[in-house]
Amino acid sequence: MSITVTDLRKNYGQLEAIRGISFAVKRGEIVGFLGPNGAGKTTTMKIITCFMPPTSGEVKVEEMDTVEHSLEVRRKIGYLPEMNPLYLDMPVLEYLEYSASLHRLAGQAAQQRIAHMVEVCGLATVRRRDIGELSKGFRQRVGLAQAMLHDPDVLILDEPTSGLDPNQIVEIRSLIRELGTAKTVILSTHILSEVQATCDRVLIINEGVIVADGTPDELQHRFQGDERLTVELRVPPPITFDGVMVRLRDLPDFQGATLQSHAGGVLTFDLQTGHGTDLRESVFRLAVAENWVLLGMSRQTTSLEEVFHKLTT
Repeated sequence: MSITVTDLRKNYGQLEAIRGISFAVKRGEIVGFLGPNGAGKTTTMKIITCFMPPTSGEVKVEEMDTVEHSLEVRRKIGYLPEMNPLYLDMPVLEYLEYSASLHRLAGQAAQQRIAHMVEVCGLATVRRRDIGELSKGFRQRVGLAQAMLHDPDVLILDEPTSGLDPNQIVEIRSLIRELGTAKTVILSTHILSEVQATCDRVLIINEGVIVADGTPDELQHRFQGDERLTVELRVPPPITFDGVMVRLRDLPDFQGATLQSHAGGVLTFDLQTGHGTDLRESVFRLAVAENWVLLGMSRQTTSLEEVFHKLTT
């Protein structure tokens, strides 16, 4: 089930929270929605889930407008808000049964879905306890179970792994990847490593506009600047760093080198190269030709964190 957002705008009085964003998400695609606090992520998600109407523009879920066909769209969406709303005085099973009834699930079908969600979300040990007694991590699992209970075609997850321990995060990531093979998934998170581990595509929003759209690898390549290659060489005396520099200047796209240390005949230095240039093979061939012992090379490329920082500050 596809989602199409066209020239979406949302104003809160004089404040423009969303300023004409457009994007599309295909069925079977997991899209990470990134942005600093106040960028417009949660507002966009609330509009997609029919929680609030836009000021202008449109959102269509499988060609159904979220304003004109709000009820039909809601039936096809599972939503986990950032502030997970739960009835704390209800036991887990009772809450899931109540949620099932809201989706008009009843009888054996409801019990089978509830049992499946209890297993998938790891709630077996707490299924009879009041939600108010649970840790934040278990409450998040209950919220995920609720969002997926009616087997929706679209999942909108706002900070889905918030409060989970590392093992639970791995389990939920795996679950989201599995769900993404058949469903449309949009998730927002502040954990950029989670995006790289989970998402097929990344949307970065800043101050109400989309500033980047692509796979994590595409964004890293598109926004990478000069790269750095750290090299360790053992050179015979009386060769010094200056002597090595004479030969390094012949390398393609060489932009400079900075010495870190020179001890015991081992030179450690950083090579600066141009956009997208990988000098490792050239350095290796140079070391062989000069009879230098190459002890190690480490290439530092632009990370997704650096891309995010460049685009949002």
